[in-house]
Amino acid sequence: MTDENKELQIIKTVGENGEEIELKLLDIVNVNDRDYALLLPADEDEDDEEAEVVLMRMKQENDEYLFETIEDDEEFDTVAKILSDEDECEDESCSCHYKD
Repeated sequence: MTDENKELQIIKTVGENGEEIELKLLDIVNVNDRDYALLLPADEDEDDEEAEVVLMRMKQENDEYLFETIEDDEEFDTVAKILSDEDECEDESCSCHYKD
């Protein structure tokens, strides 16, 4: 997604204690034919280096996307590694970036 076309999207989800949490959708990446969302708590600034980004798996059901916590440590580590290497990726056909 280019910055010009990026529209701020707020995702509402339920936290571990049943509280509603609002998250900003920063980006969507595709890893091993699965979509993952990079999210940031709505009250945090994405330019803050200490802001904690949330990584969730996306699952499409009908016309909606569901956001799932990644319980599998190996899956999480695989996606996180690819994302940390993303800055080095210059191949535009690479599936590590979501394309509209």
